[in-house]
Amino acid sequence: MSAFDRLVDTGSTGYGSSGHGDGSVAEFPRPPGREFKARGSFVTRCEACQLPVMNCLCPYQVKAESYAQVWLLTHPLEHFKPTNTGRLIRDVLTTTQVFTWYRMVPDARLLALLEDPSYAPFLIFPDDQVDYADRVVGRDAVEETRSQARIPVFIILDGTWRQARRMFRRSVYLDKLPILPLHTERETRYRLRKPASKAHLCKAEVAIELLRQGGDIAAADRLDDYFDVFNDSYAASRLHHKIDPPTAAMRRLSAQRDAALTGE
Repeated sequence: MSAFDRLVDTGSTGYGSSGHGDGSVAEFPRPPGREFKARGSFVTRCEACQLPVMNCLCPYQVKAESYAQVWLLTHPLEHFKPTNTGRLIRDVLTTTQVFTWYRMVPDARLLALLEDPSYAPFLIFPDDQVDYADRVVGRDAVEETRSQARIPVFIILDGTWRQARRMFRRSVYLDKLPILPLHTERETRYRLRKPASKAHLCKAEVAIELLRQGGDIAAADRLDDYFDVFNDSYAASRLHHKIDPPTAAMRRLSAQRDAALTGE
């Protein structure tokens, strides 16, 4: 099965901060208007992970290296949504880059990176429209770039399905990029919203599948565990329940974190 339908989690993405992969603030001001306010906006949250402090995610954050990079092109409104899963990718994969999408003023740093020959960017999007069928490629194209000593890059449009479609159609600087559709049998485990279909994956699950299909199993498994911890912790916090004892994913990540700190 194909298509970005699997990878867009409607209304479930966003970041605790805006800007680039180095954590700096975006160069461009946010558009006028009120910040996103969701149910639970009054809850005391960890400033780092944005989860309610009773189920802070920080003790389970373990970095991972990957053969490919993930670049997230994020709709401005998504930065305010604490249920975002795209930020989990940034938390785990050390080379993740985050760019804010603006229709009129493209991010200059993103434009420069797209011209850098050391990177081979692929836009993750469905292959369901004939007008760009000539741009659609398969996994073999990713492997070919690796043989050329170039770094594969998966560009994920971070927004609701409607926002992602708009970003795709209105970003002329993306028009020359090859399109890589996601083919997977994975069903979503995301519990923070009711999907229209179990085939609709959230952003973290998309990245997990892309890494796994490329043979980067260790990074995919670590991100998968971190996603499970986020999923369980946020769901429990909605019920004002602290998770105890730790889940299996929590125990695995804790062991990996301890090993990393002790240099084992």
